[in-house]
Amino acid sequence: MILYNITINIDKEREFEFVEWMKFEYLPKVMQTGLFFEKRFFRLLQEDNGDGVNFSAQFFTEGMEDLEFFQQKYAPVLREEIVEKFGSQFVSFRSVLESVD
Repeated sequence: MILYNITINIDKEREFEFVEWMKFEYLPKVMQTGLFFEKRFFRLLQEDNGDGVNFSAQFFTEGMEDLEFFQQKYAPVLREEIVEKFGSQFVSFRSVLESVD
C-alpha cells in the first residue's frame, strides 16, 4: 500500500475558505480519478511554524503505478487549480510512503 501525502501551509486568514475548498472541490476530484481507495484530511495540531495553518491531505493507493499515473495525468491540473485559488498564500510539499506491514 502506498500513501501519497500533501502537506499544505495556508495563511490563517484563508483557512476557512481553504478547508471548504479542499472538502468540496479538491478531495472529491482526486477521489473521482478512481486511483485511490481512501482519503484523509487533517489539521496539524502541533506546529513548529508560526506562520499560517498546516494541513495534511492523504490518499491511499494499492501501488506505485496508480500514483505515477495520477501524477502524470491529474496532478498538474489540480496544482494549477490550487495556485489559481490561493496564489502565494500557500506552500506545499509532497511525500510518498510505503507500508511496511
